[in-house]
Formats: sequence, C-alpha cells, structure tokens
Amino acid sequence: MKKLFIAFLSVLLVVCVVNVKNSIEATEKYPTKPIVLIVPLEAGGGLDIVIRPFCEKLGALLGQSVVVVNKPGAGSSIGYRAMHDAKPDGYTLGAAMLTLPANKLQGLLPYDHSDYTHLGATSIPTPLLVASTRSKRTFKTFKEVIEFAKSRPGDISMAAGGKGGGWWNAAKEFETITGTKFNIVLSVGTGASHLAQVSGGHVEVGIVDMAGGKPQVEAGNLIPLATLVPGNRRLSILPNVPCVTEFGYNMRYASLGFIVGPPNMPKEITDILVKAVGIVSKDPEYTKFVEERTGSLSISWSPEETIAHLDKQRDILRDIFDKAGLLKEK
Repeated sequence: MKKLFIAFLSVLLVVCVVNVKNSIEATEKYPTKPIVLIVPLEAGGGLDIVIRPFCEKLGALLGQSVVVVNKPGAGSSIGYRAMHDAKPDGYTLGAAMLTLPANKLQGLLPYDHSDYTHLGATSIPTPLLVASTRSKRTFKTFKEVIEFAKSRPGDISMAAGGKGGGWWNAAKEFETITGTKFNIVLSVGTGASHLAQVSGGHVEVGIVDMAGGKPQVEAGNLIPLATLVPGNRRLSILPNVPCVTEFGYNMRYASLGFIVGPPNMPKEITDILVKAVGIVSKDPEYTKFVEERTGSLSISWSPEETIAHLDKQRDILRDIFDKAGLLKEK
C-alpha cells in the first residue's frame, strides 16, 4: 500500500510539473502565430468597420497579425457557432454584439454570451433613424415621421436588417416606446444590403448604424432624424441631430460591441488578451476613430462589466421577442 501511495504521488508530481511548465510556456510564447478574429456579419457593416482598425492595433500590441474573417448568415449564428466551436488556444477570437444572446432566445443557438470566454467590450453602437431623400414619399423631421406613423399605422416602410438582428430589435423597441407601427422590410444582414434599401429610396425610413450611414448622409441620400440611444447623448459628429429622449421617449435597448473567445480558454492566455483588449480600447487614436467615424460610444469594459450589461439586455430582448412571437427560449 505504501509503495502504491508513493507511486501515486510521483505521478501526481509529474503531472503538476508538466501543467506548470505548459502554463509558463503558454504565457511566454503566446502568440506565436497570426490570430483569426471572426466577425459574424458581412464586410462593410458597422461592426466590421469598427473592428478592422481594432485588430490592426491589437496585432501590433501582441506582435502577431490579427486577421478578420467574415462569417455572415443565419442571424449571425454561423459566425457565433464558429467562435464557440474553435479550439480554445487563443488563436480564434470573435467580435460579438447583442445578437449573441438574441440567437439563443430565438432558438438559433443552444448557447448565449454566458458560454464564451469574455475579453472585454469596446463600443456601444448608435442606431440612427434616417429618412431617404430618394423615395417617393420623403420625411424631413422626426416629429413628421411619428405623426404620420400614428395616423396611418404600417404605411411607412422601414429598413431594419434581418428579423431578430440588432437594428430590427431597435426598430421593434422604437415601435413600442413611440406607440407606432411600421412596415418593416427585411433584408439579409445589416451592412450594404440593408443600407442600400433606404439610401436607394426603396424604403422611406430606416434604422442604420452611423459607420455605414454617415457617407450616405454626406452624399445627400439620407436625412438623419434622431439617434436611438438610452439617455440624452447627441452624436459629436452630428451635433444637430436630436436623440429620442428629447422627444420624451426612452430607449431601453442598447447594443454592445465586445470581444470573446471559445469557452475554457487557458487563464494565462485569457489574461494576456483581456489586458491587450483593454489597452487597445483606450487607445486615443482608436477611440477617436470610433466616435468620429462611426458615432459609437467608445468604451473599455472589463469582462465582468460586459456580462452584467448583456444579462440586463437579455431580459429586454426576451420582452421584445415575446411580443413579436419569436421567443423560443424562456
């Protein structure tokens, strides 16, 4: 029995030494090759525009390139599944938004944000209500849209991306708080195809992100009517555009841009990435780009702060989906 016990201790000691050695090597050597960062939307969307300069700076900080790979489709679930199922070695990461918890609520995925390794949040996107200048019927002010929508429910066509997607969620929340009803015209994704609907005059109004919408505003194809954000915050790049709070409406829905990895990533690698994400998120050049180019609010949230926000928004999404008949996960 004594010999068996000694043999057991010897094996245990070897295992511990190997584990410590591997942990030290992981910390010292990571990263030793390029990192892939998955974006669950097509190129040209707001998240894609924000994440590319982020990856450039993250790669420079880590000493390895960070390559963006777009995996759009199925309400972003294709990209989220790829992030989740990747090897948890720190070489496949992902950029996520509120569509991650939304996917589980809709039954598109068996997991949500709580099933990933969180590395921090970088931005709060700003949904922007815009009117097309090229549609047959045009609107020039926020009040004009609300008054018309209330007098003729469902008559105004609105672009808001795909059902259950970020801007569709904002659109449904907007209908609820204003007591209006729009004819929401669906599209694939939230990037070029969604923006083309309203900038091309195929629909009368739309909810878009500033990253993609700003060039169309400058080109005269869109009229910005209001920002759909909680609180009383006007965009620094569009200071004359009011937010919905100024009209007496309070948005609860607030999307989020955050970075994740697969579940069960080693703590040593996770700590390196959390620190690096935090540094890049505070980089003055990057924060200036985020706020001036996209109108998003630049933030640097810890994993704990990120999860707390997502937990609250999950409850809001559950309410939105329940009213829309989309709720699959109670």
